[in-house]
Amino acid sequence: MSLIQEFNDYRSKMNEVILAHDHLPLKRFFSLDNQMYQEGALPVKTKELLGLVASMVLRCDDCIKYHLQKCYENKVSTEEIYDVFAIANMVGGSICIPHTRRAAEFWEELLRSEVG
Repeated sequence: MSLIQEFNDYRSKMNEVILAHDHLPLKRFFSLDNQMYQEGALPVKTKELLGLVASMVLRCDDCIKYHLQKCYENKVSTEEIYDVFAIANMVGGSICIPHTRRAAEFWEELLRSEVG
């Protein structure tokens, strides 16, 4: 199973488990998170790039994968992704390097998925 499929399957499965508990504050949080990344004063592509850099600085690998996938869907170029990697490492410091490695691996998997 690919990194992408494994990530998406787990995320979907666990989101279903969480939302099945019908916990209103959690449902509202999930909804707000979704609404934040809709078209607004900033285009979706820009919002996803911002989400990616924040996720890298905060060192959340799941969030990094999510935003990388959304960036890919929004036609972000590899050059743009590597600019984000550079900004995240500048802001977050060298502790972001391992997350950059995993992000680069996931991005490469996304690029390969369009060919295969």
